Amino acid sequence: FEDRKIINSTKIYDRTGEILLYDIHQDVKRTNIPFEDMGVNIKNATVAVEDSEFYNHSGIRILSIFRATVLAKLTGKKVTGGSTITQQLVKNTLLTSNRSIGRKIKEWVLAVKIDKALPKEKILELYLNEVPYGGTMYGIQEASKTYFNKNPIDLTLAEAAYLASIPQSPTFLSPYGKNKTRLDERKNFVLSRMHELKFISDEEYEKAKNEVVSFIPQQVGGIKAPHFIFFIKDYLEQKYGVETVE
Repeated sequence: FEDRKIINSTKIYDRTGEILLYDIHQDVKRTNIPFEDMGVNIKNATVAVEDSEFYNHSGIRILSIFRATVLAKLTGKKVTGGSTITQQLVKNTLLTSNRSIGRKIKEWVLAVKIDKALPKEKILELYLNEVPYGGTMYGIQEASKTYFNKNPIDLTLAEAAYLASIPQSPTFLSPYGKNKTRLDERKNFVLSRMHELKFISDEEYEKAKNEVVSFIPQQVGGIKAPHFIFFIKDYLEQKYGVETVE
C-alpha cells in the first residue's frame, strides 16, 4: 500500500497554456482515521451497498466472477457490481483501472491474499480511508467534514447513507451537482439494503428515510474562473467519461 502509484491529475489551463486554472488532483485531501473512529452507520451503509457478503467471503465472490466473465460473454451484456470491497481496495491502491483480463486476475489473486493477511475490520478501515468521494477528496473523514462538518462517528443514518452512495460515481452523484434526485434515490436504496440485511430496525429505516439532510455550502476556493472550469469539466466528462477525467 505504501508503494502504490498515484494517477496523474487532469490540469485545466487558460488559453495561453501557461496559467494553471484548476488541477483536479492538485492536492489529495485525505485524513486517515482508525476503524473505531468511523462509526457504525457508515460501516454498515458501505457494506450494505458495496459488498453485503463482506464478512463471509474470502476476498472474492465466485458467483459474481462467473456472472462478470462467463455469463457476460455469453449474453453480450456488461455485468456490474461484482467487485468486493477487498477487490476495490486492491484496484484503488495497487493496480490500474485497465479492464484487461490480466489485471482482473491480478485483482482476484491479490484480494484473496489480502483477505488472508488482514482481518476484515482492517480491510474495511483501509477501504474507507482510500475510497473517493468527489474531486480531490478521499476517505470518509474528509467526506464527512466537507459535506456535513462532522466526524464520521457522529453521522446520522441518512447522512451515512448519502456518503455511502457517492463512491459509485463521485462526480455524477455529487450533492453539489445537477443530479441530486439520483443521489436521493441511491440514498434510499442504501437504506433499503441496510433494512433488508437487518442492520437497522423498521423504526430506524422509516425515520432515516424521512430525515431532512442539509449539506453545508460548497467551498470553491482555489479555483480560478470557476464557471469556466465547471463548464470544461462537464464537457470532458461527457466526452471521455467521469472515470477518465478523475
